[in-house]
Amino acid sequence: MQEVNLGMIGGGTVGSGVFHALKLNSELLASRIGVKVNLRKIAVKAFDEPRPYAIPRSLMSTDWQAVVLDPEVHIVAELVGGTTLARTIIHRALELGKPVITANKALLSAHGEELFAAAQKHGTNLYYEASVAGGIPIIKSLREGFVGNRFTHIYGIVNGTCNYILSRMRLEGADFDTVLKEAQAQGYAEAEPSLDIDGHDAMHKAGILASLAHGFWVSPKLIHVEGIRHISQTDILFAQRLGYTIKLLAIIKKAAGNRPSTTPPIRHSATPSLHPSTLQRPAPKCLPANGSRIQVSVYPSLIPDDHVLAGIHDVFNAVFVRGDIVGDTLFYGRGAGKDATASAVLSDLADAALDLTSGTKCRVPPFVAHERDGAVIPIQDVVSRYFVRLNVKDVPGTLAKIARIFGDARIGISSVIQPEGHQGASVPLIMMLHDAPNGAVSGALKSIARLPVVKGAPVMIRVENFD
Repeated sequence: MQEVNLGMIGGGTVGSGVFHALKLNSELLASRIGVKVNLRKIAVKAFDEPRPYAIPRSLMSTDWQAVVLDPEVHIVAELVGGTTLARTIIHRALELGKPVITANKALLSAHGEELFAAAQKHGTNLYYEASVAGGIPIIKSLREGFVGNRFTHIYGIVNGTCNYILSRMRLEGADFDTVLKEAQAQGYAEAEPSLDIDGHDAMHKAGILASLAHGFWVSPKLIHVEGIRHISQTDILFAQRLGYTIKLLAIIKKAAGNRPSTTPPIRHSATPSLHPSTLQRPAPKCLPANGSRIQVSVYPSLIPDDHVLAGIHDVFNAVFVRGDIVGDTLFYGRGAGKDATASAVLSDLADAALDLTSGTKCRVPPFVAHERDGAVIPIQDVVSRYFVRLNVKDVPGTLAKIARIFGDARIGISSVIQPEGHQGASVPLIMMLHDAPNGAVSGALKSIARLPVVKGAPVMIRVENFD
């Protein structure tokens, strides 16, 4: 049986989880792939740092370069996180022609195009299954399982913290601040939670999925992002009365009118194998993308209660994928944690070991091609339906003034709820709007906010019907 050696950078939560998983199932992995993986060395910040699973001192080093530069290390796993040192580590390993496994979504979001170009330049590969949705094998499914499909819709509940908060608000009637504090106490949310609750973590993952699905690199600067800080128990309650559940969604959808490209295929060159005796197969033709115009966004959405994503609760993740051939599919599981992430790293490790020993460097390319004519449409051009909540003075003529502004913007109102029993300086007014461009609705709401009868900032949440 052929053997390869793994060097890991990072021995914290994820790194120790990978060590533990290999300790449990290395023989199982070898029996399934026909290659034995040996864990040669792990670079750590400190020998005595707290970690979920103990790692023998003999396996650890505090010098990452000693691991990456070791000629007996064939595969490098970067599990330190961040976008500075991790970037340096990956570049150094790729320069040496060593395949790299990473779980680093933030790094891929910010520098993925550069890193994948470096991997191609140096004749090696970068594997990233653990970067999106933890233990859910969504990267491999999109890249290989659905290789014969065009993707028209991808919707992801890909941040467990936000899903936990919104689930408890819906199921228990709790308010946002209370649930956030409890999530922090239980370790589901960080002490500084903005990365999660402001949507940036989900944005990193949305960009990776969009780039993979549509074949051109999606810059994070092009992704519209909104978090869940503004979602109140009032919004949850009225959405429920209307038959909807609120979820933070990563949304990747084709705009109307896309056509397949006639661009000729791009060839990728073959690269040397770890074992020179292994015969090289001809490099496959890596086809370019189809020039898609797509929406890539992260924001809270009203989901019909009868849709499968409405039933995803607690810290779980789910990704809904619609392919032009396969139709609708759903991937569900834990999106974070030491064991779920370790499972994804082992999946990449199996691929890296097989690719090394068989001399394959471009079996299925990571992002097809950085297609020149693919584009992300701006949020103001995205058309959807809307839930709008206003706090207004309960005086005659209020609704007429608001309706006039929407009418002037050519935005239709499908329903209005002004509940009885509210007292005070203002009362809630809930409106459901017909399909309209985001730019038109945002402009109308700015005008409505200036009305003397409107108190406070309007709340607008888009409605997703999965058409």
